[in-house]
Amino acid sequence: MTDEQSFSYCLGDLSIELATPADYQRVGELTAESYFAAGHFSSPQDEYLNFVRKVAERATQTEVYVVRRAGEIVGSMTLIRAGSDYADIARADELEIRMLSVDPAAQRGGIGRAMVLAAIDRARLIPGINAVSLTTGSTWASARGLYETLGFAHHPERDWVVPNTDIKLVVYAYRLQS
Repeated sequence: MTDEQSFSYCLGDLSIELATPADYQRVGELTAESYFAAGHFSSPQDEYLNFVRKVAERATQTEVYVVRRAGEIVGSMTLIRAGSDYADIARADELEIRMLSVDPAAQRGGIGRAMVLAAIDRARLIPGINAVSLTTGSTWASARGLYETLGFAHHPERDWVVPNTDIKLVVYAYRLQS
């Protein structure tokens, strides 16, 4: 059993564990649904939303986690190391959080917070990883507030614009304590 297969995290009635192939379709639909419901895309068939639905492909290079409440998947996130085709910003000593999503019907219930805390705990178990990084929208105040309350710092020198768009993404990182 590998480290990621044995990693799990519980907080209250939430359990976070590595997604199984049986979870992949739900993870893809949940991610696309939550991004579309948040108003980030004009069509549920946007190219990027179709990309996030390809969970089986993503799971070959990353760690895809699900959050369960009463046995139902209510959230997911992907953890990525530098060098993966899926890494946007991860440096060699960072674990990057991407595609963090919460079922729109379950938002504001601590699921996002639990996933970020789980990512920090997972990062602590990986030799050579000293930080957790992520990108978020420059205008997504509630997400930015969550990351800041958990101790993430904005790194404006790493901010970037999605190619061929006017979407500005901001970079946050959390340094692990020794």
